[in-house]
Amino acid sequence: MNNHINSQYLHLENARIHYLETGQKNSVSVLLLHGASFTAHTWQEIGTLDFLNMRGYRAVAVDIPGYGRSQRISVSSLGFLREILNNLNLNLPILVSPSMSGSYSLPFVINYGDKLGGFVGISPVGIERFQDELKGIELPTLAIWGSNDRIVPIEQADLLVELIPNAQKIILNDAGHACYMKKTEEFHKHLIKFIQSIKH
Repeated sequence: MNNHINSQYLHLENARIHYLETGQKNSVSVLLLHGASFTAHTWQEIGTLDFLNMRGYRAVAVDIPGYGRSQRISVSSLGFLREILNNLNLNLPILVSPSMSGSYSLPFVINYGDKLGGFVGISPVGIERFQDELKGIELPTLAIWGSNDRIVPIEQADLLVELIPNAQKIILNDAGHACYMKKTEEFHKHLIKFIQSIKH
């Protein structure tokens, strides 16, 4: 088993995009985005990369362009995720998307949901904006919210579950917007249960 977390770069349109990766290349993969106050490194700090690797998954955490060690690019948010999947040979990954990264993940779920194995939205932004297009999407989806989220209200979780027939909602009590930071163990438990429930 590969316990090492590799810090690597790929080039998109002359820009360097940074990512962290662990696990076997041919395993079921989990692609982790991050919120505005965080970076790919956050998933290493709270142990998510190790947690997934130890359970036999390939985990990739990407610095969104203009954050962490990734340079800004002119590619659209859709194009960015498409390039990541192609460049890293991520076959039907489970996409984990907190907060601000919803502006990347939701358009991707709408346009390229068939390229994903599942979607974990951790209070992602933009649900209302994309609600017409999200309606009826078949992708297995897990909505995770902190009960004290002051940024994206819990009603948005209900809306997401209403729009996507194959969605379930988990509320982490006594946690705020970045609920995975405060309730990491609980978050990991729900994440792995969801990943294991998907037919790969």
